[in-house]
Amino acid sequence: MNRRTVIAGGPILTMADPGRVEAIALLDGRILHVGSLDDCRAAAGRDAAEVDLGGRTLMPGFVDAHTHPLMLGQCAAWVDCAPPEVTSIDALVRQLERRRDSLPPTADVWGFGVHLVDLAEGRNPTAADLDRVATDRTVAVMHRSGHGVMVNSHCLAANGITRDTPDPPGGWIERDGQGDPTGALWDASIDLITGPEGVKTLDHGPNIHIPDAPERLVDLLCNAQTMLLRSGITSVTDCQVTRREMETYLSARDDGRLQLRVSMLTLSTLLEALVELGLRSRLGDDHLAFAGLKLYADGSLTGLTAYFESGYRFDPCHHGQLYHEPAELRRLIRRAHRFGLQTGTHAQGDSAIQIVLDAVNEALADVNRDDHRHRIEHCGMPSEEQVPEIARLGIIPVNQPAHHYLTGDALLDKVGERAHRYNPYGEFVRAGIAPVLSSDTPVSGPDPLEAVWAAATRATRYGAVLGDEAQRITVEQGLRGYTIEGARATRREHAVGSLEAGKLADLVVLSDDPLAVPLDDLRAIRVEETWVDGAPVDYARL
Repeated sequence: MNRRTVIAGGPILTMADPGRVEAIALLDGRILHVGSLDDCRAAAGRDAAEVDLGGRTLMPGFVDAHTHPLMLGQCAAWVDCAPPEVTSIDALVRQLERRRDSLPPTADVWGFGVHLVDLAEGRNPTAADLDRVATDRTVAVMHRSGHGVMVNSHCLAANGITRDTPDPPGGWIERDGQGDPTGALWDASIDLITGPEGVKTLDHGPNIHIPDAPERLVDLLCNAQTMLLRSGITSVTDCQVTRREMETYLSARDDGRLQLRVSMLTLSTLLEALVELGLRSRLGDDHLAFAGLKLYADGSLTGLTAYFESGYRFDPCHHGQLYHEPAELRRLIRRAHRFGLQTGTHAQGDSAIQIVLDAVNEALADVNRDDHRHRIEHCGMPSEEQVPEIARLGIIPVNQPAHHYLTGDALLDKVGERAHRYNPYGEFVRAGIAPVLSSDTPVSGPDPLEAVWAAATRATRYGAVLGDEAQRITVEQGLRGYTIEGARATRREHAVGSLEAGKLADLVVLSDDPLAVPLDDLRAIRVEETWVDGAPVDYARL
């Protein structure tokens, strides 16, 4: 190929040592040299193309360590049920009615993004509310967390969900005072509406795998890929891969449409299949690779199903949801650890986090692995005592700052003052844990700079601030959390996450220097170009 490029003419942030350089040289999709302009020109040779940044800022492509790209593409095709479009149930019904009128007769109507804190009524929609949209087809709205779906009476009846339907393990059917389903299906109970041929997560996680035609799923994935790349994100970890995701990624790759770099954490329902195949370590190429196992301890904070033995402020008898009995989760993590897999376990409440800590302790006592890099996904509400234990065990918390921005106000109401410790970044840093930032998209949008701003300010959507300055991190720490630390969380630090010789030339060009603008201006910085393999992304190929 011998494709050589030198880039200079603006701030270049490396996320390595030194932190800033004058220029960077690329060769055939990799970084050849970083340093002075003269040295980069000498390394690239006389005929190298030169790119002038024109004062704009260059940094490594963002690495989003916790995403759901196919879910993002699918939800983006549904009705947007979040503010500012929807701030009441009446507005929700109107949005869904408009979509109904644009669809073929009897076609299902789906929406995404509802959350009670955003609705004037202060509650989630019921089946009766959604019956106003239609009674001859399914009308369904996925909760912003992805851990719940609200459906109409037609959907309940079509799937045989009645007052006599038992709660499945790892899920619950919300019921009214008379014991009848309200229309809200939480966590594993979403299995009840994915059909006989659909993906079943059982008690291993919420079912975000809504069926669709395979060819349409590829298009939806590529739409999500475009959103991610336009946000400057070049590498992601898909944190819940089942047959649906695997088939879609393979189709996109085989069609030449996959430019994003994807590391896949396979849902723990497939653990025994992985063991049977002997798939004990990373397998794949630079654009698509199996990376480990995803497990669930509890539900979501936004859905009020995260697990706290001490209960919630609004109801001390409400503790949330565990997907497995503690002994079973410990067994799963121990088996995955012994087999050699990296695990990422969803745990939000302090009691759920403790189960994961106990599991990793047991696993390490069984088989000592110095560089296991087991992760706790979200790790939203660890206790003060748990933070140093997380550090001691070498566990990587993978947080999402946009979560506390979007739902921090509701948590202050539902869990009380301890919500001020939601995403305790400052405590992590003081314990020697480098923050890892991510989006959990589509739960929040794929916007790395907004996430960095949220981690640095700890602001919420409706004007609160969680915790004091001691819980905040700097913009530089946040940028590292969305680049090199995100890469380390998925064992890709040798390839992406910083601008160093030998690494893949994945770059993002920003309108301004995020380390130089006032904090309040951070979210206004634009992603002007995204490069993968040493060239600007060709969106026409996606």
